[in-house]
Amino acid sequence: MKAILRQVRISSKKAALVADLIRNKKVKDAVDILRFTPKKASLMIRKVIEAATANAVNNFKQDEDTLYVKEIVITEGSTLKRGVKISRGRTHPILKRCAHIAVKLESKGQSAKRAIEPKKKTKTTK
Repeated sequence: MKAILRQVRISSKKAALVADLIRNKKVKDAVDILRFTPKKASLMIRKVIEAATANAVNNFKQDEDTLYVKEIVITEGSTLKRGVKISRGRTHPILKRCAHIAVKLESKGQSAKRAIEPKKKTKTTK
């Protein structure tokens, strides 16, 4: 169960600071933390987590209370290159960076089921 937001207009470093706050937290706790974090990235990441939660509940029939943030990845997107004019006909570059935000959720019970499953025995021929 995942959701991806691409080409969002924020630096990946700034978004990564907020992402570190909620890694491996329950979804409800993560949304509460993001709601009261005074950063621009917190709104963007919160919307992605809510979208991933809706995907898990509607598409995969998961219980919202058992979901947690298994993985959150912030990567660099494209960079918009602009310039500000200075004296003698020169320009200073201004880099407007974009980021991609990917959130992967998992149910607490699902990871335990996966660990308990025994491996299939294979037949050996002589």
